[in-house]
Amino acid sequence: MLIERIYDEDLAQASYLIGCQANGTAVVVDGRRDIAVYQELAEKNGMKIIAVTETHIHADYLSGTRELAAATGAKIYVSGEGGPDWQYEFNGERLYDGDKITIGNISIQALHTPGHTPEHLSFLVTDGAFSDQPGYLLSGDFVFSGDLGRPDLLDEAAGGIDTRFEGAKQLFASLRDKFLTLPDYVQVHPAHGAGSACGKALGAIPSSTVGYERLYSWWGPYLAANDEQGFIDELLDGQPDAHAYFGRMKRENREGPAVMGERTPLPELATGIVAAGLAEDTLTFIDTRPNSEVHEGTVARSLNVPAGKSVASYGAWVVNPETDKNPLVLLAQDQEQAMDMWDHLVRVGIDNVAGYVTSIEGLPMTTPKLIQPEELDGFDPIMVLDVRNKTEHTAGHIPGSYQLSGGRLMWHLDELPANGTIVTYCQSGVRNSVAASALRRAGYDVVELDGSYAAWDAFQQTRQNAVSAK
Repeated sequence: MLIERIYDEDLAQASYLIGCQANGTAVVVDGRRDIAVYQELAEKNGMKIIAVTETHIHADYLSGTRELAAATGAKIYVSGEGGPDWQYEFNGERLYDGDKITIGNISIQALHTPGHTPEHLSFLVTDGAFSDQPGYLLSGDFVFSGDLGRPDLLDEAAGGIDTRFEGAKQLFASLRDKFLTLPDYVQVHPAHGAGSACGKALGAIPSSTVGYERLYSWWGPYLAANDEQGFIDELLDGQPDAHAYFGRMKRENREGPAVMGERTPLPELATGIVAAGLAEDTLTFIDTRPNSEVHEGTVARSLNVPAGKSVASYGAWVVNPETDKNPLVLLAQDQEQAMDMWDHLVRVGIDNVAGYVTSIEGLPMTTPKLIQPEELDGFDPIMVLDVRNKTEHTAGHIPGSYQLSGGRLMWHLDELPANGTIVTYCQSGVRNSVAASALRRAGYDVVELDGSYAAWDAFQQTRQNAVSAK
């Protein structure tokens, strides 16, 4: 048996290819939309992908299940659990608790483990060539290394009302009746790692075991004591802000994400064409440089989505493909980098990219306004806006600032004053630059706090030390 973990650092998301080496067949679990990685992995190991499935209706990325099935002819399997309100709306064989997918010597058994979502499945894997007992659990967003999937996303992202309490009870029951009944040696392979917003304290370790989580997880003592209310209270306390685009992901994944098919390589666009499109507002420019370079000058009305591991996350903060219909133009070193960034974007359903340019020379320019920490006391903005998570704001913030996280900002503009200057900040300045660029494009007068909260806090410490020394 082959188990390969394919990890996306951008979304802290893990998908898996499970293959039978005896007959050369494989199944992909929780795949993403840029599917070449699975095709290349299967080809490398002499395997054919014959089945695709997923643990639940995802909220944080757009599923590649339909994309991969269309490209390979693989059969689709999805959960049929959760009741009529949580059914997939596209074709695929429904899996219920105890159902199995068989590939060669390998058995993949569905376990209904609700809590994160009502329809959630985990997959118990048995390598029949080695043992008749299961040895592996693909736990999806149910059990992570050191944490559990949050039960409040249906409220936060899908418009539910107080579903978190029932979800928390379901998580407790799923742990008690399913997870903790498994042998301690069963290896646990979750769908997310550190940095995901699908939990509040996910570990960076890629896998765990049932026994390790039983003994050392925060929730273990509550289960051992059968303390459901204590478990619920701790589980729901301090969950991070859910990104607003999660609602779109949830809806599209339920309906069935659009199948893109083979994508034509992005063209390099002539400066004149891009300049004309920007002037007519028929193109949207994505400045992919670091915020330090953007602050020295950037394309007017551009969005700052820095290249690197967070293109999908930041892209979905500032581009809503349901309302933003302009094709995107990416600033890239070359076609290879442009294609890589496009791969990240399609993971969150941002498909409409016209091409790329390698320079901003010849395009309309602007210089973002900054304010230094020592200047803030003498400035009189209409609002000081903290675009960090609420947990960060609670831990320490600029007095009088208003918290609205960058991942929710553009969906809650009604919370901002329509007129006047807004000073924005995050922790170090990266998220702030992303959020500020979107606000400027939307017509707000924004001044970024240079160095953000870290610089402001350092200035306060220096000032206090100077006073104490006198």
